[in-house]
Amino acid sequence: MLAPTALIADLQPAVAQQTHVELYWAEGQREHWLRFGAPVSDTILDRRRRKLTFGASQVFAFVRWASNNYGTIRSQIDIVRCVASGEPVTTLAGVNPGGDILLSVSGWPKVERAFKIIDSIEAAGIDPCAVAPDHWRHVHNRLAAAQAPRAYSPQRHRAWLQRKALLP
Repeated sequence: MLAPTALIADLQPAVAQQTHVELYWAEGQREHWLRFGAPVSDTILDRRRRKLTFGASQVFAFVRWASNNYGTIRSQIDIVRCVASGEPVTTLAGVNPGGDILLSVSGWPKVERAFKIIDSIEAAGIDPCAVAPDHWRHVHNRLAAAQAPRAYSPQRHRAWLQRKALLP
């Protein structure tokens, strides 16, 4: 027999989950920003912090950088797909409740390569938010193996959009 709370949960409509990202800016010390993404809302918390809100399935690139008196101590970029309610989630600092991490690289050389890949996608006239999630995973794996990833062409993007239209 099912517990009463399980029955109630089954009867309630699924609630769209929102993902909140906290940006932080302390010039030259610690900076968190978006490389790309289209938040549905933006709230200023104080002069150093902002909270961005994303809906399910939206994709964004979250960059974190920090330094001390001796130079950069952290460079990281994460490309994250926001999850719907009930989907598995991976936790990520500054992202509540977390998301599906498509790409995660740290260290300035890899972060710089990721920036150049994003730049080349934008130069092809493609919004990085609309790129196939599988491509970001491919880029992650190739950067981790110190290999060059395949380019994301308009033809690949068209194929992704056609495939996406067939998905439920």
